[in-house]
Amino acid sequence: MLERASCGLGLADWWLTSGCLAQTVWNRVAGREPDRGILDYDLIYFDPDTSWEAEDEVIRRTADLFSDLPITVQIRNQARVPLWYRAKFGVPYPPVSAASDGIDRFPCRNTAIGIRSDADDHIVHAPFGLDLTFSDTLVPNPELWVPDVYQAKVRRWMTVWPHLTALPWPTRPGIRNSPD
Repeated sequence: MLERASCGLGLADWWLTSGCLAQTVWNRVAGREPDRGILDYDLIYFDPDTSWEAEDEVIRRTADLFSDLPITVQIRNQARVPLWYRAKFGVPYPPVSAASDGIDRFPCRNTAIGIRSDADDHIVHAPFGLDLTFSDTLVPNPELWVPDVYQAKVRRWMTVWPHLTALPWPTRPGIRNSPD
């Protein structure tokens, strides 16, 4: 998947991210097939062109590129997220200057991970370190104040991966992006 995305999409700043990576680890820890319980594979990228037409073209190219695989691949331009995030989640989403800014704001630190490949190497972005990805204790990331999003994800994950435990969302909003 990494090689296809690297060669086939023509995007400079992109990442395979989040749940599909951590969930593969959780499956291995639990002795399960690596793809068990994974709903989709998330690709994110950064393009300063925030038009729907530009993102839609990338979505179509991505669908074509992975059409032969029995998986769902979702791709989103992180530069567009501030345009719709408040309406969907009730809190502002500050502008980003790189796709990795989106990873830094994922509601669970364990899934705040991205990997991509270039011509020479694989590159990992894990703002909270890789140890959390391998941990059985889910840790909230209050960078954006979205406790309901975190709690919904935790409920689903703990149903599929019952060996997981979760720390609660903090009781006070973080410094930035509290709905208060």
